[in-house]
Amino acid sequence: MLAHLKVRDLVLIDELDLEFSPGFNVLTGATGAGKSLVVTALDLLLGRRGQSGLVRRGANEAEIEGLFDIDDEPEVKCRLKDAGLPVHDELLVRRIIPAKGRHRCYINGKLASLGVLSSLADGLASVMSQHEHHALLDPPQQLALLDGFGRFEVRIGAMGKAYNALRECELRLSNLKQKEKDRSGRLDYLHFQLKEIRDLAPSPNELETLDKEIELLRHQEVLQNTTRHAADELYECDRSIYERLGSLCNDLESIARFDKTLEDDARQLAEATVLVEETARSLSSYGRDRDTDPNNLENMEERREQLRHLTRKHGTDLPGVIALSDELTVEIETLEKYKDSLTSLETSVKELTDHALKHAETLTKERRKAAVKLSKAVTAELIGLSFERAEFKVNIVTDKTTITASGIDTVEFTVALNPGEGVHPLRKVASGGELSRMMLGIRRVLVGVGPVGTYVFDEVDAGISGAVAMAVGKRLRETATGHQVICITHLPQISALAETHFHVSKQEQNGRTTSKVVRLNAEERINEVAKMLGGNHITPGIKAAAKDLFKT
Repeated sequence: MLAHLKVRDLVLIDELDLEFSPGFNVLTGATGAGKSLVVTALDLLLGRRGQSGLVRRGANEAEIEGLFDIDDEPEVKCRLKDAGLPVHDELLVRRIIPAKGRHRCYINGKLASLGVLSSLADGLASVMSQHEHHALLDPPQQLALLDGFGRFEVRIGAMGKAYNALRECELRLSNLKQKEKDRSGRLDYLHFQLKEIRDLAPSPNELETLDKEIELLRHQEVLQNTTRHAADELYECDRSIYERLGSLCNDLESIARFDKTLEDDARQLAEATVLVEETARSLSSYGRDRDTDPNNLENMEERREQLRHLTRKHGTDLPGVIALSDELTVEIETLEKYKDSLTSLETSVKELTDHALKHAETLTKERRKAAVKLSKAVTAELIGLSFERAEFKVNIVTDKTTITASGIDTVEFTVALNPGEGVHPLRKVASGGELSRMMLGIRRVLVGVGPVGTYVFDEVDAGISGAVAMAVGKRLRETATGHQVICITHLPQISALAETHFHVSKQEQNGRTTSKVVRLNAEERINEVAKMLGGNHITPGIKAAAKDLFKT
């Protein structure tokens, strides 16, 4: 339930700090005083998008904070945990709506997205205003209400999976049929592309290898000349380094017999002679083994350009081109085996259709049972709301040729308000006041279906008075026995039945208009209800009538 609400700089609200009671709370005040701003603040706490126009003139930002008691709401705690947010017995939501810049949302002190907040909202509160009433007149919303009443979450999930599998297969079949229209031309094109790749037969790292080889070939002459000259100087020419090292080595060896310390130097010089000989042979071999064919450089450069053209054409590297050849092969095989593929997909579509239809038909049977129960329950509520001869009925139209993620059913809420006038869709026969009461009746039946702990009713009393108002008030009070109810009302009958009463007023000070909300004590409540009965001039009789309402 909503325990605490703080609002700062929201349109007419300068600063607001309210503590709500667990049961039945009402807000009253003159039209235009700012009662709807409390609902706006609650909407923002539940994840609705905010506009910069909501920021009070002259302020940099609007701030809304709501503290919810979620001690007995495990589903909300589970969603918090799944979102990686701190989990406590209380949930603090804070919204910042700046005049300029990015909006911010905090959940239990941690920055969060509106998507996360919206996912939590289903378990926190439900706001029912005139806008929501009209939204519930749409058949898809009515279908969702019926499914909620029947608790069909698991069946809806299975239906959705079956539908998605069918839809995916149908899309593949549609794509295959589309390809058949130009299958011959497509095959020619695919074969051409595949032949081009296969003729070149690239390897994954071939471009890097070619770059190195081309670099060597471009410097072939200087490489050969330098290595040949080095081999000559080291070993092959007269008085070569090898020959002179050998002579020096012999000289050292001849004198080492006189001084043994020269033996290591003689040995090292001998090793150097061997290294010089080996290096000379390697350099000589390098010059002989290098390819001197002048056409090779031209051939390699041509192949490199062909490979680069291939990568540019397909917008990828050589490994990507090689992978593309595999994809082309698969598509060619599919097109060449078109009839087999078509038959296979058509069979799969039929099987998946039967599977989805089986789920849908099971869901339809369950919905029809739930529709009977919902119809009876709402009819009983409507009678209690002074629709004495009303009959509410949930009609289900089934079309097996049209399968959707929600099944094969279309739902329409209908009502008969007057005997002999027939049954008509709810959206066509109800006036504004009647619609508010009917939606209250529907919501009364659905209370407790979901995890919502707080119900907010805005203008549920539109167009009613007297005994009807008393009946609506009693229904709201009954709803508040197991849930928190926050109701904005103009009616004294409803106000007197509440446990907690807030009064909203509009004041002007220093040229600025401000909405104020105060919690009324027992005497102030009587005076406020008296004003609602008789205006600002309160007579003893009117005050007595007000007191009588509190005894109801």
